[in-house]
Amino acid sequence: MKYWLLKSEPNVWSIYNQKKSGLKGATWDGVRNYQAANNLKKMSKGDLCFFYHSNIGKEIVGIVEIIKTAFIDPTDIEKKFVAVQVRFKKALNKPVSLQNIKKNPNLSNLSLIKQSRLSVMPIDTKSWKIILKMSSINKK
Repeated sequence: MKYWLLKSEPNVWSIYNQKKSGLKGATWDGVRNYQAANNLKKMSKGDLCFFYHSNIGKEIVGIVEIIKTAFIDPTDIEKKFVAVQVRFKKALNKPVSLQNIKKNPNLSNLSLIKQSRLSVMPIDTKSWKIILKMSSINKK
């Protein structure tokens, strides 16, 4: 299993919208950055992703699961980019802010800090566990 971080502006698609999408989940589409799109292509069914509210809030608010791997993004007229299907797993007990992530020296390697504009990024297992601990959530 691999771990990822997906960014969404909460006024466009929030963790609450994601939860409402139910068991069928929702298509994670609209990614038009090649590096982010390549990350989508590397995802496997069952991988877990932190759900990050960007611009408004700037915090990790929940966890979603990849339920369908990369397919042509239906919103891409040129059919060059991909999307994945994600399903809500859980909301974090306590959101983890970008400010608190930046304060933790053990998380200084994260793309969230180094490449702040990237919308889809990998998270290493150690960082995943640190962030879970920061949110006071169990690993389940």
